Amino acid sequence: MSDEERDGVKLTNLDQSLFDGATKRDLVDYLDAMAGRIIPVLADRPLSVIRILRGQGPFMQKNVPKYTPSFVQTVRLWAASSQREVSYALCNDRKTLLWFGNQRAVEYHPALIKAESDHPTHMILDLDPPEGDNFELVVKAAHLVRQALTDSGLSGAVKTSGAKGVHIFVPLQPHGIEDVAAATRALAARAERIDPDLATTAFIREDRHGKVFLDSTRAGGATVVAAYSPRMRPGLPVSFPIPWDDLESVSPGDFTVHNTVSLLGDSDPWAANMPAPQRLGDDLIEEGHTIPIARVQAMHEGKRRKRAKQSE
Repeated sequence: MSDEERDGVKLTNLDQSLFDGATKRDLVDYLDAMAGRIIPVLADRPLSVIRILRGQGPFMQKNVPKYTPSFVQTVRLWAASSQREVSYALCNDRKTLLWFGNQRAVEYHPALIKAESDHPTHMILDLDPPEGDNFELVVKAAHLVRQALTDSGLSGAVKTSGAKGVHIFVPLQPHGIEDVAAATRALAARAERIDPDLATTAFIREDRHGKVFLDSTRAGGATVVAAYSPRMRPGLPVSFPIPWDDLESVSPGDFTVHNTVSLLGDSDPWAANMPAPQRLGDDLIEEGHTIPIARVQAMHEGKRRKRAKQSE
């Protein structure tokens, strides 16, 4: 049967193909089985999702649609990028998660700051390989970041992005947004200095020269795909927590909506691997405030290069 109801949520067209190698039922069953692990990483956080509708390409949804049911909690926040108020969903319960699954929401991108708060809960580095799927290089760069964390008196947890790279999360005691953003830039710079032939903080792609990009821009109003979230790729791989010492033995495609539930059993490695919230060192914050914001620096550099080219 293609339609059914769970927790009062009507689920429709479950046997339709959702993405290569997965049906809508595969997605909904996965989200339902993982609700106890996914909801804690989404709860109270303004949520953006990536949906895929029949006959259309994927799109990111921030503003909840007008037909959103009343049981979905929402919060209205000013979005600087679009210069308007956005009504974000808060995925705080199984019923809401099932509703999102029925809406063909595949990816879950929570904010780094909870609603009614102005403190990021984590410092995050997003590591991307150079052109291609060279996960082995990403793993080596992740260990540079781990060393930089250790040298800075910090520790974090790592997960596959579900795409090509990894995300490193450092749970924080309350710090201001600008200080966390600065510390993230400094951490990336410290990791780069350990092995500049392997890793780079260059925001402009053509300046990376085959190195792993240490992206320090996941701060402030940014989002990062949640642990255990599926990704919009063939077979629906999942962003999966990995113990540091096991990174060399996995690849992002090892974990999908089809096998993650059985691989985990009753465990929740993301919660288990996450250290306690930590204070950022003053030296890390101060160093970061001397490093230009990557996007701003890249914008100015792009304009400079364009002027130089025009004057040739």
